[in-house]
Amino acid sequence: MSSIKQKFDLTGKVAIVTGSSKGIGLSIARGLAENGAKLVISSRKQKAVDAIAKAFNKEGLEAIGIACHIGDAEQREALIAKTIEKYGRIDILVNNAAINPFYGPLEGCGEDVFDKIMDVNVKAPWLLSNLVYPHMKANGNGSIINISSVEGIHPGFRLGLYSMTKSALIMLTKNQAKEWGKYGIRSNVICPGLIKTKFSEGLWSNEKLVAGYNQTVPLQRMAEPDEMAGVVMLLASEAGSYMTGGVYAADGGYLISG
Repeated sequence: MSSIKQKFDLTGKVAIVTGSSKGIGLSIARGLAENGAKLVISSRKQKAVDAIAKAFNKEGLEAIGIACHIGDAEQREALIAKTIEKYGRIDILVNNAAINPFYGPLEGCGEDVFDKIMDVNVKAPWLLSNLVYPHMKANGNGSIINISSVEGIHPGFRLGLYSMTKSALIMLTKNQAKEWGKYGIRSNVICPGLIKTKFSEGLWSNEKLVAGYNQTVPLQRMAEPDEMAGVVMLLASEAGSYMTGGVYAADGGYLISG
């Protein structure tokens, strides 16, 4: 019987992390690589993913960069095909890439923006998961980790469309877990709170908003990107082998703050 520590070891596993050239995705990718996984760094620009992969390689971590705009069908298919060509398997998929092109009231958004945010935040994770499914099924195991948000559980202010997509991602996760569990495929979702990344800069750069947030949440601060990586390590590894269909908040207590 292996030790609990050994169950976190990801040696031999192949992981794809979308949106991993910066922010939460980069921290998650680093954590997986440091635990032994072979990493596919992916975001929209090849130059960006190559730079991260090169930096990882210099540190003795195994990684390659494959550019992919997850809203593009051909690029999604190429991401999976190139990963299989390089490594022959896919064990972990982290659907992290997302957009939020609109901040405002529900009635203030046009259909084109609605379609865009739904395509990237919901449709793309669904289709990418479908693409890795046969490979994970053939292996008899796999871990899909979807990155949602506390906004998918508790409605925020002027983030209605974003909240809708993140709520949909939670239900996608639960259905993946229910339908694919018999093949050894686990699917879980993480709901971060306010994290200091470029993606959320419009929020945390507002000192008044941050002060109010810090007074509200029990831990009295926003998170750093690295604080999301540990949850992913658990869900990706054998240490979390009996965890599927779960919704895990990493929010400093935001959801219990009232």
